[in-house]
Amino acid sequence: MTVDVREIADLGPDDRVALFERDAGIEAVSGDVREIVDRVREEGDVAVREFTSEFDGIEVGNLEITDECERAAEELDDDLLDAIETAAENVRTFHEAQLPEDWRKEFDEGRELGRRFRPLERVGVYVPGGSAAYPSSAIMGVVPAVVAGVDHVTVVTPPAEELNPATLAAIHVAGADEVFGVGGAQAIAGLAYGTETITRVQKIVGPGNRWVTAAKAEVRGDVEIDFLAGPSEIVVVADETADPELVATELVAQAEHDPNASVVAVTDDEATAEAIVDAVDERASEREREDVIRETLANDASGVLLARSMSEAILFTDSYAPEHLSILAADDESILERIDSAGSVFLGAYTPVAAGDYASGTNHVLPTNGGARVTGGLSVETFLRSTTVQRLSSEGLDDLGETITTLAEAEGLEAHAESVRVRLETDPVDDS
Repeated sequence: MTVDVREIADLGPDDRVALFERDAGIEAVSGDVREIVDRVREEGDVAVREFTSEFDGIEVGNLEITDECERAAEELDDDLLDAIETAAENVRTFHEAQLPEDWRKEFDEGRELGRRFRPLERVGVYVPGGSAAYPSSAIMGVVPAVVAGVDHVTVVTPPAEELNPATLAAIHVAGADEVFGVGGAQAIAGLAYGTETITRVQKIVGPGNRWVTAAKAEVRGDVEIDFLAGPSEIVVVADETADPELVATELVAQAEHDPNASVVAVTDDEATAEAIVDAVDERASEREREDVIRETLANDASGVLLARSMSEAILFTDSYAPEHLSILAADDESILERIDSAGSVFLGAYTPVAAGDYASGTNHVLPTNGGARVTGGLSVETFLRSTTVQRLSSEGLDDLGETITTLAEAEGLEAHAESVRVRLETDPVDDS
């Protein structure tokens, strides 16, 4: 068997650590990453080229590959280009629906308050790649930034002797302004601090390996980031009506990402749990990446868990805060209502996680390692800043005057209080 059924009630301390204290594995490389970041900050393109040669085995001349992306889109197979364009349009439409509107409101007579939203000027998007194909990550990172109205979107993606044309084409279709063939920690450092070639950005987003994640952790504070994402995760909540084969397809699909991925099914029905185990074992045998899948399924952060009740299954899931949550149950909406922490939720038998990964329109750049307890995935809001706006009339300030001066004096800030009193005493401005 690939996995065994474990009862949630019987999980020991080590089991719970493996399930609930997942991490991105960045500590092992943080020292090396710090050296890379420091070198790039001090030496710019020279360090970027040196590390590209050392880690990627590529001797690069011109780091910029923007034109190559445009050519790749022109030369790509029509069917693949159509799929990229369809996915990008769906992602664009969903994210356009997220755009907030500026607003002003009079809360009391003479007290007008509001909020406005403005995009960042420059952001950097990391797109995993090189010879591998990750066109979906290009779409998910670039399109929301463009929709938000970011002035300049810079993409970095690892170099290769032959860069994958699907990834390059997707970067172009998504609307990136500038693209560089740089990967790893050196790419993050280049975006964070700038080089002779790469212009410094205000925020860096996008998934990557542990070197990329460690670099984002290192530069955070000097530049904004989205979040520190680790290996892929899924929890499937299933009741007795769930098709075990569909549960198994979700677990196997996420398991093929990475041996460090976490794939969990939780159910309150013992027969369903056993059927899921059998289905997972059978389906794992049919896959090209069977070795990776079985290694993932065998790790301590994966498994099929049996709950004493659906309430226990829900409590476990909410505590786990999964990146992806699939609910295969008769009353999936009721279960969803009781779960607050999840990156992206997939409801029903016809909603595989792969739909969100590629083309439904939602974003697949999501928090892992329990991050969904405090934040959501990549969105238009990721690329916006908000400003509050207020206007008081003399009557409005008069209504608030005593409250303001009393609190200011309680804090020992006499000049704050005086800034109110001088206005109330002299009424210097005609605000009619």
